[in-house]
Amino acid sequence: MKAPKFILALLTVIFINQTQAQNTFDHSIWDQALLLNVSEEGKVNYNGFMRDSSQLYQYFSQLSANPPKEDWTREEKLAYWINAYNAYTIKLIIDSYPLKSIKDLDNPWGKKFFKINGEWYSLGELEHKILRKFGDPRIHFAINCASFSCPIVWNRAYTAENVNEALDQQTKKFINDPTRNTITDEEVNVSKIFTWYKKDFKVNGGDVKDFINRYASVKIGKQPKKGYKDYDWSLNE
Repeated sequence: MKAPKFILALLTVIFINQTQAQNTFDHSIWDQALLLNVSEEGKVNYNGFMRDSSQLYQYFSQLSANPPKEDWTREEKLAYWINAYNAYTIKLIIDSYPLKSIKDLDNPWGKKFFKINGEWYSLGELEHKILRKFGDPRIHFAINCASFSCPIVWNRAYTAENVNEALDQQTKKFINDPTRNTITDEEVNVSKIFTWYKKDFKVNGGDVKDFINRYASVKIGKQPKKGYKDYDWSLNE
């Protein structure tokens, strides 16, 4: 006896939905850890992360065992890799805590200290070989190097649903933060991120100034004084 067509159609929809659900990574553990241990201003409670380390290591296990698949959406992949970068940065710090700066560590961005799908990675590889390949300069304001002058750690997990809006918000927040960028009618003194990654900000035929002006409350024009701020590598706690 053949099943009615509407039942076959229903089963097909269920199968498709289950497949899509399997492709969506669950970042809820990381989201909870961030809410508990990162302030609205981006100050990180590393002692708190150490107390919650069992939960954190459960998230690391999930990251390691469930890398992005080819059929994931761009947003799913982007959220996964941003969260992975930030979570493993926290791991790097708490594994050697207490310390005053990430630069107190030996080769912090070149050290291969975590596995994803059986392959060893470093933070530098996640940033330069994966995240920057997305061609979206806003990622520089979502990933954090555990330092005061870095963009702040957002106290929520990135997801496929929120990543585009969140990247815009984090970019705008960073550019208009007077502790990280000074843009007035008389002076422009911006983060060294804009010179270290200058080519990343040359999008849609524009340059660094065009990118900044897209988000800045005060626009860069003909201000007489222009330069870059000293970078404060002290720990963001």
